Amino acid sequence: MKLEVLQKEMIAAMKAKDKPRKESISALVSAVKKAGIDGGCRDDIPEELADQVILKEIKTVKEQIDACPAERTDLLEEYKARYAVMSEFAPKLLSSDEVRELLSAKFAEVLATKNKGMIMKTVMAELKGKADGKVISEAVAELLK
Repeated sequence: MKLEVLQKEMIAAMKAKDKPRKESISALVSAVKKAGIDGGCRDDIPEELADQVILKEIKTVKEQIDACPAERTDLLEEYKARYAVMSEFAPKLLSSDEVRELLSAKFAEVLATKNKGMIMKTVMAELKGKADGKVISEAVAELLK
């Protein structure tokens, strides 16, 4: 996801006077900009970095939803709305079948070692931001059986 796309969506939400949507997108924009500054690429933030930041923000909101007490329905609704908006901008992740297929094709020699730690280290470097870590771990465990 390009930063410019996020900024245009934020402006559209402002014009539509949709405050919750604007705030959610604004949080993504500021997180992406901060990551760009920290990464030393303030003016030209790569899409991969933006996608990683978006996934991290979505994970944070998901954790807030899980940790929120049931009696705080106002906060829960706010978190769920934020999660829905942020999910629109999330990159498409690989499914477990696609991950298994990729592992069998590209990482056959590493899978042959049967060393899960070494396999995960190699695979995560390649698939970070393209697939969920849990999905990758489950696929590796299944292929090692």
